Amino acid sequence: MKTATVRDLRNNFATVSKWLEWGEQVAITRNGQPFATLSPAVKEKPKKVDWAARFAKRKPLGRQLTAEETDAVWSRLRD
Repeated sequence: MKTATVRDLRNNFATVSKWLEWGEQVAITRNGQPFATLSPAVKEKPKKVDWAARFAKRKPLGRQLTAEETDAVWSRLRD
């Protein structure tokens, strides 16, 4: 673990931020005594969305189409 003083944070923050980007933890000291620790942020993993479950919860809007109406809609879209 690297250490930095409060003065280092104020005057050389670019260097300290590079340490954090590289995954280092930094102990912040004041008068030679550590009083805080900076650590790199943890990247959040994107949540997987269960679309099938979300759609199953919703009621369909309007009335259901018959097979002939569905075929007619698709034929109009294709043509």
